[in-house]
Amino acid sequence: MSGSDSSRISRARAVADAGGVTEAVDAGTLAQYQDLSLSEALILGLLVQGVKKYIGVFGHGSTDLGEALRVYEQAGVVRVFNVRNEVEASHAATALRWHYHETAAVFTSIGPGALHALAGSLVPQSNGMGVYYLFGDETTHDEGFNMQQIPRHEQLSFLKLTSVMGTAYALHTAEALPAALRRGANTVFNPQQAGPCYLLMPMNVQGQIVRQFNLLELPRKPRFFPVAPGGDTAYEEALRLISDCGRILVKAGNGARGVDPKLLDEFLRRTDGVFVHGPSAVGILPGSNARNMTVGGSKGSISGNWAMEHAELVVSIGARAVCQWDCSGTAWKNARAFIAINTRAEDAAHYNKTLPLVGDAQLVLSELVRFLREADIDKSKTGGTWVSECQRKREEWDSFRARQYEVEALFDAKWRTKILTQPAAIKTVVTFADRHNAVKYFDAGDVQANGFQIIEDEEPGWTITDTGASYMGFAVSAILSSAFADSPEYSIAFSGDGSFMMSPQVLIDAVEHKLRGMVVLFDNRRMAAISSLQLAQYGHEFRTDDSVEVDYVALARSVRGINGLFGGYTRADLETALEKAYPYEGLSFIHVPVYGGSEGPAGLGVYGAWNVGPWCDEVQREKHRLGF
Repeated sequence: MSGSDSSRISRARAVADAGGVTEAVDAGTLAQYQDLSLSEALILGLLVQGVKKYIGVFGHGSTDLGEALRVYEQAGVVRVFNVRNEVEASHAATALRWHYHETAAVFTSIGPGALHALAGSLVPQSNGMGVYYLFGDETTHDEGFNMQQIPRHEQLSFLKLTSVMGTAYALHTAEALPAALRRGANTVFNPQQAGPCYLLMPMNVQGQIVRQFNLLELPRKPRFFPVAPGGDTAYEEALRLISDCGRILVKAGNGARGVDPKLLDEFLRRTDGVFVHGPSAVGILPGSNARNMTVGGSKGSISGNWAMEHAELVVSIGARAVCQWDCSGTAWKNARAFIAINTRAEDAAHYNKTLPLVGDAQLVLSELVRFLREADIDKSKTGGTWVSECQRKREEWDSFRARQYEVEALFDAKWRTKILTQPAAIKTVVTFADRHNAVKYFDAGDVQANGFQIIEDEEPGWTITDTGASYMGFAVSAILSSAFADSPEYSIAFSGDGSFMMSPQVLIDAVEHKLRGMVVLFDNRRMAAISSLQLAQYGHEFRTDDSVEVDYVALARSVRGINGLFGGYTRADLETALEKAYPYEGLSFIHVPVYGGSEGPAGLGVYGAWNVGPWCDEVQREKHRLGF
């Protein structure tokens, strides 16, 4: 420690009183040059960037960081949340950024804990969320293997691992902290696609004193301004494509978050186009909008996939060409051209026959609409058949879903009684969540797949679903972010039995951190998404179900403070349970048995292709035939 406990306490109080590090230096209550440890300097550096919340699990590889955090939390400068699993910590930090736009740091020990968090960081990497990761690491004197390091006679093994995932920096030398934080800021706050930054902290370096460290050298959170193609050429070319093509479709990905729905609606009207969203890009255009054909992709929908297959011009906004988004490249059967709006050149230029408009989605779309206005282009006035054809498909999809919802219960051999179908059960909870303005979190698997076919949000931000990494256990861990947020909102996690058992520790952490929310467990005693895939591909399911009966209500109630409820076997039973769960000042947990068989009403169907298993050859042949 730098000098004494009292010097660290004094610095923490000065920062707290002034409201920040640079503010304290400017006020003269904190000297610009300080002798302090790397751990403390890191806390101050993250504070300069607005990072005040830490989530994780302490271990022998992070004791010095923990002691520095203790002092700064006591001073009211930071908040530290200890949880019971590093993957859970990563998911909660990701959701804190995704849902509440707050940036957090995940801390772990050396070795397994860091590997757990590294695995969890697939989610922010896949969904463009900025999170800092602080990993304990092996000592720099190389005196012999440290417990839990990778036991190989090589240097910086964890740096190699983390560098594959994203921006990583080993703080082998404490004085390099400003450079590390500058690289971190440019990743974590990157407007093109934010992501994780991994800072590796050797155990013997964390407590080393940096002499006369310049606090004003700590980099601030960078400011970025939206950009769009300059000049008229790109927009004039886009107008030519819009004028030449009769069947126009806008397909949105997560990069379309933040686009003004009114602006998007005007673009659709002037181009006489229709809209389809990706599995996780819900609510960008209201679900009730007449031009919204709902979800499209590998699972997709009747209306969304039909529109994708018949479109002549595809305007993609903020999307990577993920298999679930464009059916492994086979969705565009009749496309003549693409206009791709994306901040990343690589993604904007993914398809052949593409006009890439590299820039911010809102700004680029605003310019396109301005050019359409000035050219007095409004193709909806001439009235083709494209929109009405798509709308008939949307009506077909809506009617089909309504019929599936009406099949309330089916006999399930495992449960030996009639129980709710998954679509009926999920629809019931979705309706309840929307009525109470609750944010919906979806876990991976069959619950997630049925969920994005059911949801019709009127605004963005009311559904959070990780379809990028499709990480089992994400939702039940992620709702913990509401306990950490400055302005929490009521959230409901939709989870399958398999996903929940990946992260059941949320039951304990929810009580510890006073989370108010709900977990609804849809239990079919199987990995239904994979069982159905096995049946479709091979005619047999294999090792994707179990016969173990679990009293999940008793499991939940075994944690004092959890409101465990049984959701029953009918829609009325489930609605009653939801009404009992919602007022509870803590975490409510509802167990809902759902049908796990293969009868038609069990799900909402599959409407697209996917490059997986024995389908790969056919899908790849189709992709090469199309030639995009």
